[in-house]
Amino acid sequence: MNCTGRFAPSPTGPLHFGSLMAALASFLDSRSQSGRWLLRIEDLDPPREVPGASDNIIRTLAHYGLEWDDQVLFQSDRLSIYRKNLDALISQGLAYPCSCTRSEMKRRDALALYDGHCRTHTPRPGTQCAVRALYPAEDVQFHDRIQGNRLYPGQDGRGDFVIFRRDQLFAYQLAVVVDDAYQRVDQVVRGFDLIDETPRQIVLQKHLGLVTPSYAHIPVATNAEGQKLSKQTYAPALSDSDQDRSRNLYFALEILGQNPPAALREEAAQTILEWGVSNWHIEAVPRQPGVRPKEWS
Repeated sequence: MNCTGRFAPSPTGPLHFGSLMAALASFLDSRSQSGRWLLRIEDLDPPREVPGASDNIIRTLAHYGLEWDDQVLFQSDRLSIYRKNLDALISQGLAYPCSCTRSEMKRRDALALYDGHCRTHTPRPGTQCAVRALYPAEDVQFHDRIQGNRLYPGQDGRGDFVIFRRDQLFAYQLAVVVDDAYQRVDQVVRGFDLIDETPRQIVLQKHLGLVTPSYAHIPVATNAEGQKLSKQTYAPALSDSDQDRSRNLYFALEILGQNPPAALREEAAQTILEWGVSNWHIEAVPRQPGVRPKEWS
């Protein structure tokens, strides 16, 4: 069965081992089905972006043999498309402006959760606003190819979520839905840390009349404190040496439950990838939120 998958990192720093796990799982899942695999750079948040990070990500993926199809898509080139979809949602009454600040939400709710205030109280003209999409009162559910059935209760107002920020930047939720549809992505494989974003994306897909892809969320790699490996937790950048590439790919296959033979660890990166494509079994991926990698011997 042919399919289309993708890897969509943000250029906030170099790729680390957790990034490699997500990229590898998506790559193997697509290639094992003779499908397309795409690379998208989610560069929608300039204050958080690191100069040169996009080039570094592209170079690192190429060095690891994770070759993508078609041109790299940069979200910063598609702002007019996001604006068109945002305007359509507002005009259809499926999204609305929200002027609530964190301090205002804190006054109304001890946890600073959104209470649906602007759904029924239109902000004053001239107020700088975010835009929130309506979240339905009925439950949202989907089947995750790794984690199983997921059910999220309807929220009606309190669950309305931001798709355009007060600082006038497009939010992740809107861009990812629009781009997955544009690139005809039908199988999303990504980290467990994004699983609770999925119901919002399904809601937006329904609002915009888009097809919902299948979803699969792999466990994220964690450090000794149980924190997800990330730039914020000072995860080291991936090494490009031949030895480290082979070691990292082999280790990622182990964590993803693919049970690679010990002899494969000494092979070149391309050989390891070829084995991974031929032996990929998504049902073998651990069904849990996170995995603390053991130390290499």
